[in-house]
Amino acid sequence: MKNAVKAGLHPSTSRGARRTFLTALLTALGSGGAVSNSASAQTLFTLPAPPFELPMVPSVSGNWTVMVGVGGEYKPDFEGANRSMFSPVPIFAIRRAGTTDQFRGPRDSASIALIDFGDLRAGPAAKFVSSRKASSYSELTGLGDVGTTVELGGFVEYYPVDWFRTRGELRQGIGGHHGVVADLSADFIVPIIQRLTLSAGPRFTWESTKATTPYFGIDAAQALATGLPAFDAKGGAHSYGAGAQVSYRIDPKWEVHAYVEYERLLGDAAKSPLVTLRGSPNQTTVGIGASYSFDFKIR
Repeated sequence: MKNAVKAGLHPSTSRGARRTFLTALLTALGSGGAVSNSASAQTLFTLPAPPFELPMVPSVSGNWTVMVGVGGEYKPDFEGANRSMFSPVPIFAIRRAGTTDQFRGPRDSASIALIDFGDLRAGPAAKFVSSRKASSYSELTGLGDVGTTVELGGFVEYYPVDWFRTRGELRQGIGGHHGVVADLSADFIVPIIQRLTLSAGPRFTWESTKATTPYFGIDAAQALATGLPAFDAKGGAHSYGAGAQVSYRIDPKWEVHAYVEYERLLGDAAKSPLVTLRGSPNQTTVGIGASYSFDFKIR
């Protein structure tokens, strides 16, 4: 009943890139019906053993299952915006071959379950946050750019029962922001009919000051350039919300899904003049996607 874990990476793109993405997505969806109904993914290639292994960390040698895919999201132009745009979303995840096929949520970062006891899983996680260009949106004129950020950290998820998943992620930003971000989520997982699953649950995000300030703070120079009041944004409770997803397993290799996520900005993110005067604290994302799984081996 549980599905595989997904990466939630969200880069923005130009219109040309969006057209390329839509073509790729339609091709992937159209190819799903032609895939054979094999019982498991085939091992496509073998990689050499790593030059060293870390103590207290499980060995990476053995068979792994990789999930790759592409999706699309209709989401706010930037965090705090009151207008939305359509953007592509890559999907990527790795788990040990033969382990239980786990549920994946739309907000999950890219992750690898190095520790997997079935009900309890943990490992590294990473999220890509695209740059925010002030020249791209009139609301941001005078605020300056925020560079691309890679958030690196880890995740832990636990199933107290088969139909309920809790997950926590803690990530450190590198690049556009240098703060800490914590995501907490829970999902009730309900099979509707064979291969069709519905899930839904609450969401919460906490951010440090260094993760909040680049996006919601306004210094004296920016206030002069924008006409907005200066604002010293601090970290803390960042947002709460809820999400729902419907997924369909075409066969052991292919899966398609659609989802909606809502979050309400909190604290200084919601109080920022960028949001109160030019945006909205209510942020809604609607997405679709398709993924394909295959096996590989590390000696």
